[in-house]
Amino acid sequence: MASSQVNSKLPSSDNHYDGMSMEDQNILQKHVAFFDQNNDGIVYPWETFKGFREIGCGVLLSSVAAVFINTGLSGKTRPGRCPSLLFPIEIKNIQKAKHGSDTGVYDSNGRFIASRFEELFRKHARTNPAYLTSDELMGMLKENRDPKDYVGWVASYSEWKILYMLCKDNNGVLTKDTVRAVYDGSLFEQMAKDKAAASSRKRT
Repeated sequence: MASSQVNSKLPSSDNHYDGMSMEDQNILQKHVAFFDQNNDGIVYPWETFKGFREIGCGVLLSSVAAVFINTGLSGKTRPGRCPSLLFPIEIKNIQKAKHGSDTGVYDSNGRFIASRFEELFRKHARTNPAYLTSDELMGMLKENRDPKDYVGWVASYSEWKILYMLCKDNNGVLTKDTVRAVYDGSLFEQMAKDKAAASSRKRT
């Protein structure tokens, strides 16, 4: 999917939700809520799988993502509770599952930090401030690595590589609007709508 098709439909960078600025909300919850298929505040592995399929991922990648995401995050979002073999993720506690070696654009409370987002592009978008190339993305991931945080390294690499694979534009870059839409939670819904519309056109 070309992000050039998505970008024209994305919210502007000063978008607000429910009368609150992005920095006053737990935007990380909104980012994850796309996968909550029945809106009960809990994401099960089959919901994660379905969400990945809806944004254009294949069966194998969606299956692997569901296993690793839910087994990795379930316990962290359910502090003090017995482990569940259904591996549910409680969205209200998703900030407790933040991994290391990330960009720091979400703070420890799951809020979007605009200054860190702008810093990301100032530091790493060297070719053009409006996008990240593949090499710049890899450079950012390496610079963000915390010492011996192997889980964080793998998590960050996987997240950004999937994003790049699905959302790079026709020039092979990730635009700033696309990356911001990932953080504010709007990109997944738009990708799902675009994929559904494309599938509908094929059937007619």
